Amino acid sequence: MSILGINAFHGDASAALFQDGQLVAAVEQERFNRIKHCAGFPDLAIASCLQGVDPASVAHIAISRNPWANLLHKALFVARSPACWGMMGTRLRNSLRVSRARGYDLGSFGLSSAKLHHVEHHRAHLASAFFASPFEEAAVVSIDGSGDFVSAMWATGRGNRLKVLGSILYPHSLGNFYTCFTQYLGFHKYGDEYKMMGLSAYGEPRYSREIAELIDTRDGRFRLDLNRLIDVSKDGEMTWDRGEPRQGLIFSQNLVEMFGPARTPRSEIEPRHADMAASVQTVLERNYLALLNYVARVTRQKRVCLAGGVALNCVANGMILEKTQFQDVYVQPAAHDGGTSIGAALYVQHQTLRRPRSFVMRHVYYGPEYSEAEMRAELDASGVVYRRLQTPELVDEVAREIANGKIAGWFQGRMEFGPRALGNRSILADPRRADMKDVLNTRIKYREPFRPFCPSILAEATGEYFEIDHPSPFMVMAYKIKPSKRSAIPAVTHGDGTGRLQTVERDVNPLYWQLIKKFDDLTGVPVLLNTSFNENEPIVNTPREGLDCFLRTQMDVFAMGPFYLTKTENQGLAERREAFTEAGAV
Repeated sequence: MSILGINAFHGDASAALFQDGQLVAAVEQERFNRIKHCAGFPDLAIASCLQGVDPASVAHIAISRNPWANLLHKALFVARSPACWGMMGTRLRNSLRVSRARGYDLGSFGLSSAKLHHVEHHRAHLASAFFASPFEEAAVVSIDGSGDFVSAMWATGRGNRLKVLGSILYPHSLGNFYTCFTQYLGFHKYGDEYKMMGLSAYGEPRYSREIAELIDTRDGRFRLDLNRLIDVSKDGEMTWDRGEPRQGLIFSQNLVEMFGPARTPRSEIEPRHADMAASVQTVLERNYLALLNYVARVTRQKRVCLAGGVALNCVANGMILEKTQFQDVYVQPAAHDGGTSIGAALYVQHQTLRRPRSFVMRHVYYGPEYSEAEMRAELDASGVVYRRLQTPELVDEVAREIANGKIAGWFQGRMEFGPRALGNRSILADPRRADMKDVLNTRIKYREPFRPFCPSILAEATGEYFEIDHPSPFMVMAYKIKPSKRSAIPAVTHGDGTGRLQTVERDVNPLYWQLIKKFDDLTGVPVLLNTSFNENEPIVNTPREGLDCFLRTQMDVFAMGPFYLTKTENQGLAERREAFTEAGAV
């Protein structure tokens, strides 16, 4: 039996397929149409998941939205908020598209006999975290902006059951609190919250007292001072069509009166902006951890599973083991809304159908994979010079080049699901070089200088370099790097002395582990700088996209499967490709 989960008509549209209890495919729509955070219906993602699958074997389809959830609360909110009627109209139209998904979009896949389930947004988040975790019993928490009129939900998970204990209704939202200040600081694109988190490491929290007055968390409830913080009537200005989601500016004019003019996008970052970011991050941590401590008290659990967009705040996550009563943590690697396709399918599998659990999500390598023949065909068609190497030679060659200061593209196996590149679609560099961050930004990534690059470390060496040695395989936790080691890996040491690490286990990704181990043998440092394989675009998916990114940027070497390319041997082709791109031909 197969269950297809989808996140549709929402940011980070995605699909996931379970067969006989196991996740066999998961991918986001953006990886195919190349539109970041693409909304709309994930037809290309569904087609990828169903490749080679008999549609008749798909018995259930789970959508991570329930338009009928919390209808009374929605009606009361509208009745009390005439200024929000336009916003609610937009949301109603979106809900109607979700409710009509079968007839509108699913028929073309031959899935007419499958039973359709609508799973409430936060229940999908909860299921994505607990049912994918290794825990038999745990507290489970979902926190984000909002979904199905809820901004947070918590539960206990035992075996194959979730018991919801509480929730917080929109518009009181820890996610929207953070988004509000993200926009105030000039980061207006959907999903830009991580930029403010990165900036926070370079400021002082001197506005934290004033900001703390705008939100209060106690006894499992956070309340926003809506009058001074958010213009709720603008929160519904969202576009959920096939393109990139666009959100209206939700911070209120009162916020400008309190803290001065909002920063204009792409303008200079002033010290007060960094201080504001640090202050907001401090207040977020305080309220986030307060909610988690409340959940720990009411559930009496020692383990917690997390999902929702706020659960991607790796700085706050890195404090959970020290500042809450929880002793173990599992964060869903696709904690954003894309991960609700997994969660919706898991909810139906266990909560609805009561099937026993047999799946643990130890990795994210559930995207498309390409054969050696497909890779070779792309290389031959492009006219590049390349060599085919045996695995030990490939690992040795790439590790030596990185140790010599070169930048490597690394394209291997199945593409990652979720927002992080974790060693299959990665750009890799030497973390020992203090200038490597600037080199990468100048030559390839063109990112704001305050944004960190991340360390991939051999799992067994974590305690040698970090003050916490709890596994963090998904780059969703930021740990303090030991002061004695910061000078050894300056390129991945953030301004606050942390690193958003990936612990690499040998049995999970053997090839990537071998590469880091070879670099360790050469340099004595079991760490590589790892950033996503892209240039202001979604992470590359196909061999053509990987080769194109290699040629048009200033990467030095490229390993695609067993094939090895150098920029020096392909300089003429690379220069023509760069000129072609700059001319606007692609």
